[in-house]
Amino acid sequence: MSPMVRVIPVVLKQIHRNRIRSLLTISGIAVAMFLFCVVESMRDGVHAATVATAEDTTLVVYRENRYCPFSSNLPQFYGDRIEGIQGVDSVVPMQIVVNNCRASLDVVTFRGVPEDDLGKALEGGSSINEGSMTDWRRRGDGALVGEALAARRGVRVGDRFTAAGVSVYVAGILESDAAQDRNVAYVHLPFLQESVRRGGTGGTVTQFNVHVEDPMAMEEVAKAIDSEFRHDEHPTSTRSEKAFVGRAARDIIEIVGFASWLGWGALVTVFALVANAIVLSMRDRVRDHAVLQTLGFSGLLIGWMVLLEGAILGVAGGSIGTLAAWSFTWFGRFAMTMEGLNIEISSNPMVIGIGIGLSLALGVLAGIVPAWRVSRRVIAQSFRAV
Repeated sequence: MSPMVRVIPVVLKQIHRNRIRSLLTISGIAVAMFLFCVVESMRDGVHAATVATAEDTTLVVYRENRYCPFSSNLPQFYGDRIEGIQGVDSVVPMQIVVNNCRASLDVVTFRGVPEDDLGKALEGGSSINEGSMTDWRRRGDGALVGEALAARRGVRVGDRFTAAGVSVYVAGILESDAAQDRNVAYVHLPFLQESVRRGGTGGTVTQFNVHVEDPMAMEEVAKAIDSEFRHDEHPTSTRSEKAFVGRAARDIIEIVGFASWLGWGALVTVFALVANAIVLSMRDRVRDHAVLQTLGFSGLLIGWMVLLEGAILGVAGGSIGTLAAWSFTWFGRFAMTMEGLNIEISSNPMVIGIGIGLSLALGVLAGIVPAWRVSRRVIAQSFRAV
C-alpha cells in the first residue's frame, strides 16, 4: 500500500485530537457552502426562467404599459384577430389572478384557460399524477394544481382551498417540467372571469399565449401582433415568454445578482477557515513533525499529510453544507414570484457535486503554502522550535 494512503488514519487522528477546533472549522465551512449553494440555486433558477433557447415558441401578449395582472385587460375577441396573423400557430386566451402582485415566496396564481385549450397552455412534459382530467372537466370550479404549489399549500386531490377571493376544488395535481406550470393552478376560464367579476364569460382576459410556427420568426410575429392593435382602444405589448418573465422579475434578478457576491464571499470564507485551521495546527505540531522525521517520514510525506488535512476539512464541511442546501431547496420547493410569474430556486443535484468539488479544491489550495513550508523544514529546525 502506498505511504500516501497509509497516513490517512494518522491525519484523521490528528484532526480528532483537536476536536473543538476541527468542529468549529467544519461548521464554518458548512455554513459558508450552504450560503454559496443556495445563491447558486437561485442563479440557476433565474437562468432557466429568463434565458431563451432555440426550442422556445411562446409569445405573451399583454396590455401595453401594464405590469400587474390586475391592470392588464384585453378583449377576448382579440384572439381571433391574432390567429389570423401570419406565423401564428395557436392562441390561448388566459385570465390571471394572484393573491399578491409583489415579489414573494408564497404566491397563489390562478390561470383560467378555455377547457379545449388546456393542452396548448401546458408546457411539454406535463402530466396529472393524482386525480384526473375527467374530474377537472366535470366540475366548473375544478383546478389542476401544480405539484410545487400543492406541496407549499399542503393541498391534495379532493380538497378545497381559497386564495385571492377564488375558491376551487382540487381535481388533480399537475406534474410538469416547466417551473411556471408547477407553481400555478389551472381553472376554467369562464369560472375565473365570473369569480373576479371583470366582464364575465367571454369578456376580457389578462393575456394571450401565442405559439408561433417558426421559433426564428418570433420577433417578426411579435411586431405584427402589436402593429395589429396599435390604434385600438387596448394596444398590446408582445414579448417572448422568457423575456416577459425577465421584465416582470427584474427586481428579483437584481437581488439575485447582488446575492452572487455573497456567494463568492462564502468561498473566500471557506479558504480562510481552512487556511487558519491548518496554520494553527502546524504551530501545535512542530514536535510531532520532528518525531515523524526522526522515524523516517520524508518532508514530502509530511507535506502530503498537511494537504490531506486541508482536503478532509474542506470535504467534510462542504458535504454538510451542500447537502443541507440541496435538501433545503428540494423540500422547500421555493419559488420567487412577481406579477404572477415564477422563478424557482433550482434543486439540481449537480449543486452537490459542485459544492463538494469546490470545497475540496479550496481545502487543498489553502494547504499548499503550509505544506510546502513543512516539507522544507529539517529535523534540527523542528527541535529548535519546540
